[in-house]
Amino acid sequence: MFWDRVAFVYDVFVEVINRKTHNALKKIVADLIGPGDEVLECACGTGMLTEVIAPKCAHITATDLSGKMLKRAEKKCRQYTNVSFAKADIDQLAFVDGSFDKVIAANVIHLLDDPLHALKELERVCRPGGMLIIPTYMNKEKGQRPDAFSETVGKAGADFKHDFTFAEYEDFFREAGYSDVKIRLAEGRIPCAVAVIRKQ
Repeated sequence: MFWDRVAFVYDVFVEVINRKTHNALKKIVADLIGPGDEVLECACGTGMLTEVIAPKCAHITATDLSGKMLKRAEKKCRQYTNVSFAKADIDQLAFVDGSFDKVIAANVIHLLDDPLHALKELERVCRPGGMLIIPTYMNKEKGQRPDAFSETVGKAGADFKHDFTFAEYEDFFREAGYSDVKIRLAEGRIPCAVAVIRKQ
């Protein structure tokens, strides 16, 4: 698996190449978490968001499809006693309906064959009144082509299925039937749009 192969270098992208974006993203997400929250994080990667969510919530279950990514995330978050890690597929989550107050899936929507199915699965495990938080890289230039970095990573094996501009990301949720979506932009080399949906 591509993500197992790159797990040992992924933090170079997080902490160096796209540091400005990720610092902004961490602040945006952390501000959405409350002390009583039960949180599910899908596609946690090496734990970039896990380690800023953990000190703010009651408990976080951090999941990823890559075992090697999970190992790095566990090491990064070993000081926290309120974090559980599990290997999980975002398309088939082994949690009962309405299990979590906040459900986060960061920078994974653009990698999925059927992102709408994943979105419904994330909504399913979120409690009524809870919140879906879906950050995704804006990896498309105004000229309607993926940016150079995204093309390079795609050729290396990341296999991006979707490329978004900010407007296209808004349209994605609108077309999926979510009329009340708030989207904030984390600016940086590869910006990230953070979609926030309150489950009715």
